[in-house]
Amino acid sequence: MPRSQRPLRVEDLWAIKRIGSPTLSPDGRTACAAVTSYDMDKNEGSTELWLFPTDGARARRLTAGDKDSEPCWSPDGRWIAFAAKRKDDEEPQVYLIAPDGGEARRLASVASGALGLRWIADSKRIAFISWVWPDLKTDKEQAKRRKERKEAKVKAHLSERREFRFWDHWLTDGREPHVFAADVATGRTRDLLAGTGLALQLWEPSAELYDVHPDGGELALTVDLNPEPGMMDETDIVVVNIATGRQRTLTADSGFGDANPRYSPDGRYIVWNSYNLKRAFNDQGRLTLYERHRGHTRRLGSRLDRATSRHAWAPDAATLYMLIEDHGRQGLYRLGLNDPLPTMVARGGMITGFALSRDGSRIALDRSMLSHPPALFALAADGRSERPIESLNRALFARVRLGTTRELTISGWGGEPVQIWVTYPPNFDPRKKWPLLHSIHGGPHAAHVDGWHFRWNTQVFAGYGYVVVGVNYHGSSGFGQRWLETITGDYGTKEFADVEAATDFMLRQRYIDRGRLVATGGSYGGYMVAYMNGHTDRYRTFVCHAGCYDWVSMMATDAYMFFAKELGAFHWDNPARVMKQSPHHYARRFKTPTLVIHGERDYRVPATQALQYYDTLKARGVAARLVYFPDENHWILKPQNSRLWYREFFAWIKRYAPGGPARRT
Repeated sequence: MPRSQRPLRVEDLWAIKRIGSPTLSPDGRTACAAVTSYDMDKNEGSTELWLFPTDGARARRLTAGDKDSEPCWSPDGRWIAFAAKRKDDEEPQVYLIAPDGGEARRLASVASGALGLRWIADSKRIAFISWVWPDLKTDKEQAKRRKERKEAKVKAHLSERREFRFWDHWLTDGREPHVFAADVATGRTRDLLAGTGLALQLWEPSAELYDVHPDGGELALTVDLNPEPGMMDETDIVVVNIATGRQRTLTADSGFGDANPRYSPDGRYIVWNSYNLKRAFNDQGRLTLYERHRGHTRRLGSRLDRATSRHAWAPDAATLYMLIEDHGRQGLYRLGLNDPLPTMVARGGMITGFALSRDGSRIALDRSMLSHPPALFALAADGRSERPIESLNRALFARVRLGTTRELTISGWGGEPVQIWVTYPPNFDPRKKWPLLHSIHGGPHAAHVDGWHFRWNTQVFAGYGYVVVGVNYHGSSGFGQRWLETITGDYGTKEFADVEAATDFMLRQRYIDRGRLVATGGSYGGYMVAYMNGHTDRYRTFVCHAGCYDWVSMMATDAYMFFAKELGAFHWDNPARVMKQSPHHYARRFKTPTLVIHGERDYRVPATQALQYYDTLKARGVAARLVYFPDENHWILKPQNSRLWYREFFAWIKRYAPGGPARRT
């Protein structure tokens, strides 16, 4: 390794400028994206908007706020709208700025705030989402109740709902997400759902959940029409006449959970995702096309066996662009309305967002890889002439040396092929012996991808002298519906076999030290290392972050309703089946030292899971250490907390499996 270069460290992760998904000017000449920078000493970040010419010319900063996000270019090119919390804003508001600079202006002040921005085609109005109390009629009333709730001495949560909190926040204050529209000329705002009895789906509302007809007269929504909304409910597509409030459900008899509507530019069609939730909780969905004048629906991409997201129409309304995850990568694809399969436009890495120019000739996108954080690229609509259009992190990466990454296929459970990613230390020498570190992904219906992860960064892990392995075990996403369902009702068995097969494969390469095997994981990955502690003792240590430990007490999770389908039963209906899948059932076999990490505000995997596991290890006489963050949720998001997380992570595994090479004996 050259003296001028060094391995990547956690401080570097927080020095990286984090680039968001782009919006593109109508002429395709300039992309705009949010750029977040962090200050470790201040323990906070700031987000500004930057402009990136698609010909690769020098980028420039557009805004100087500290919380500017969700840039959205107007169809006429005159404005970039964004959400920001500035000056006296108590909640984020909609701001406008001209692309050539000047001062941003607040379009309107809404007591309930703004997110999920989407321009209406005439550029005279912009739609956004706001959480409101539906029984109140005016913004003044919204502000008054918000103030009363904030200043109240009693902070109790009262509920009779099945699902009353989500990830890290409560859903007991009676608010619901409505779609608003703001007039660009006057700043007047209107709740487009007031009095309709409708609201967007409650779970993480975003601009993906609604759309506005090109003529501005109709709103298409993702709505949960059940008497009590739930995460596993089948949702519907409802259209609302903006002038009259008249509503119509397009999917009442579909039999699917339907979501994410998108109008075609000519207004003839709506496309959306349809999920067969009766068949499987983890259904990856299919695309449905609705012809508005005939009221006819049909399936698009009839042979496609992958999930799709972020759909955007080409200007001719004959082609859809979309993101598809496939075998550990997420690329950009296009699909003609009569095509059985899509065609790749831009290969992943991991593409998480893209934008089309108004004439459909240019695309801007963000892409990360295991070897690089998100960066911006521009290309022609057919995928040719791709070029990088930003270099904000070039100087930082010139100072560090990264490890190489390989994509391999091994024989996993039942002899079936399993994909693994391997990241090597920067100074890797196959003639020496190295420790192995499993980084086991969560989900379980997620995947290790060729993308950059700031919280579980394989390059940082490798930089401390570990060969890092990520296994896309049975049940991982991006390999088709059948693969997703292979672990249903039998958590742990196949995933464990796949991880063990990867360990055996790596040992056969002769550069892995069998005395320095480590397994780590978060969320479902944390579940896996707890499960492994009851099934093997060949690993020197485990790290369990936010891990599911006891499927009985996990009834405290915000998502407990999925147990009946994913585990195959609730524990009172089939105790033996649930216990077989629960790590706590194997506590008498625990032997391996474990670092247990958790955040207090984690409602997906409640923090008591960590305390149960830690206390059990101590009661069993197994070495354990607890790292507990009272101000974090399922993820460690604050810079100084992240630095501590990495320090504890490496200090712990160093006790049992020090990093770096050893000579072969």
